[in-house]
Amino acid sequence: MEGDMSDILEAIFRRRAIKVFDPVEIPSETREQILNAARVAPSSFNIQPYRLYWVQSPDMLKNAARLCMGQKPAITASALVVAVADIASWKATAQGELAWMRTAGFSREKISQAEERAKWGKWFFLQGWFGVFGALKLLALRVVHLWMITGKPPVARKGMFKWATKSGALACANLMIAAEALGLNTCPMEGFDDLRLSKFLGLSPRKHEIIMVIAVGKKSAQHEDRPQWRRPFDATVKVL
Repeated sequence: MEGDMSDILEAIFRRRAIKVFDPVEIPSETREQILNAARVAPSSFNIQPYRLYWVQSPDMLKNAARLCMGQKPAITASALVVAVADIASWKATAQGELAWMRTAGFSREKISQAEERAKWGKWFFLQGWFGVFGALKLLALRVVHLWMITGKPPVARKGMFKWATKSGALACANLMIAAEALGLNTCPMEGFDDLRLSKFLGLSPRKHEIIMVIAVGKKSAQHEDRPQWRRPFDATVKVL
């Protein structure tokens, strides 16, 4: 176990944003391992409010790279992963989890609790016409907060996308570490034409928002490694 942990930590500390890749074919088994590592990342209430689009076919890859501003990591990558916040997937996810629980040996009590959560969960996502219901939820929460400790759940569409992005970012981190551990390299990118890339992938602006695009491939000899600088430990971390 200690050896396995050492390998994982080595992959974390070794990872860099690679700017130039060599053309290599990524085996389907490796692709599945990388994407499965992303899928098991933690998410809020296990709702997994994101989708991952693995783009690898030559034509699709060429067009997607063009919409990533033609950046060198994008045009030389063997694949591009488009991570998308998805605020409309909650219902299918909740139903899928319930179906799994019913066949996985969970007690009737646990299943009933999950069914109850799913039933009330829809109120968490409903926005109403022009976001009116979301505004009412925000007002109610602020009133309740005057008397008791409450969290700050997302209520408006913008907040929902922010909430989904947090879970999606955790999946992206898993994906990049897994790729590194399996001998590949990555480069996360925020430079892309959001509207055109969304249209290219058939995304809905009401349901989806692109979080980032991750180039995946094998580091080229043309890539120049630079010394890595991070803020001093005490400037980032506070132990209380």
